[in-house]
Amino acid sequence: MIVGVLSEAVPGETRVAATPATVAQLLALGYSVVVEAGAGVASGFVDVSYVEAGATLGSASTGDLVFGVNTPSAEQLDGLREGTTLVCLIAPALNPDLLTDLARRRITALAMDAVPRISRAQSLDVLSSMANIAGYRAVIEAANVFGRFFTGQITAAGKVPPAKVLVAGVGVAGLAAIGTAGGMGAIVYATDPRPEVADQVSSLGGEYLAVAAPDVEVSATGYAKEMSDDYNARAAALYAARVPEVDIVITTALIPGRPAPRLITAAMVATMKSGSVIVDMAAANGGNVEGTVAGQVVTTANGVTIIGYTDLAGRLAAQASQLYGTNLVNLMKLVTPGKDGAFVLDWDDVVQRGITVAHDGEVSWPPPAVQVSAAPAAVAAPPVIKAPAKIVSPARRMTRVGIVAALLLVLVAAAPAALRGHLTVFALAIVIGYYVIGSVHHALHTPLMSVTNAISGIIVVGALLQIGHGDTVITTLSGVAVLLASINVFGGFAVTRRMLSMFSRS
Repeated sequence: MIVGVLSEAVPGETRVAATPATVAQLLALGYSVVVEAGAGVASGFVDVSYVEAGATLGSASTGDLVFGVNTPSAEQLDGLREGTTLVCLIAPALNPDLLTDLARRRITALAMDAVPRISRAQSLDVLSSMANIAGYRAVIEAANVFGRFFTGQITAAGKVPPAKVLVAGVGVAGLAAIGTAGGMGAIVYATDPRPEVADQVSSLGGEYLAVAAPDVEVSATGYAKEMSDDYNARAAALYAARVPEVDIVITTALIPGRPAPRLITAAMVATMKSGSVIVDMAAANGGNVEGTVAGQVVTTANGVTIIGYTDLAGRLAAQASQLYGTNLVNLMKLVTPGKDGAFVLDWDDVVQRGITVAHDGEVSWPPPAVQVSAAPAAVAAPPVIKAPAKIVSPARRMTRVGIVAALLLVLVAAAPAALRGHLTVFALAIVIGYYVIGSVHHALHTPLMSVTNAISGIIVVGALLQIGHGDTVITTLSGVAVLLASINVFGGFAVTRRMLSMFSRS
């Protein structure tokens, strides 16, 4: 079968659906590839590079499968035969008339922006690939206009504070923006209605700003949902408080199949410092910021620049084309099980069914719901029944202390005069040691004892002085004391050495 690669008809589109590298991969799957002349020039791929990779130059309409980035123009659709399979970005939820037209033409359409968000489909998730690039590029565009350092600087001319960046929406694009801005030295804040992204923000060095609302819950689809009026009011209060403090705002909030939610009002923009920058990554869908103009840069009366570029991914054309082309190759691997150039559409596969929006003359959108990224239901932990602690009454405790003290006094009274001083010191050492060691946290007992056990060396010295005095009992006790104290000494140092080795680099 033949794969045709379209030359994009959308003005300003710099991406192409196949690169010389992905052409070689398609050939390895058994397909022939036809690339329209000049299709990759805007991405930096000249025609000769495609020919060298094994493709031929010609009309994409001759292909059994036609690859594109955007939906073909009406003239390009007119050139496609019935039964052709079209693979491109379609936005099926926003273009019902287009789906009807494709079904009327009996074209099988696979929408690459309808890939279900499940683990098995990640390798062909075009939205994630493009959002990753767009999030990175959004920070670069903001830095270019901002005109100041992102990172803090201490110079001979004075101290320069780091830039403060607020990212609204922590999807793939938001995470890319957080990582890029943080890597450039900025202080980054981020907010999102999905609480599970807080750890992701922290892992990239950002600070998560939570909106406390009753309808905030873990996402069951991997996408943010439309929130309640109560949540929107609380979020607006958060933005109103934070926007005046930051230098750069990057908004990424999108709801699948719906216009972009309005997050930043004109009144909030008016509170920002002159020279601040806003990058509205949802400009193509209406924008998250009041005053955004799709595809343009606007400067407000108070000196705030609002960037509404809709081609952020295309501003890194070569990289975007390579990733997009790789997503298409991964799709072809899925629909070419025999690697023999035979396209097989498996209607029972949730991934293939999910992206098929028109087939056999009928509109097949929306597909059956697929539960993805579901949060596990919270299971109540079984109650832990603890045995009741044995409580010793103060009276009983004092009785025990009195008995021990009485025994000690009897022992001291019966001991020779030379031993009484030692017994007194011994008793005081027990009391002091109990209160000192008892106040140390359990986690520190091992390092504490491994060091203090070296005090047993004193016992070794004392026992050695008593050996050989002629009394068998004294000699025996001294020998046992030397043995036990030596084990304590060497064991303490061995434990200490082993613990220290855990923190040393190999």
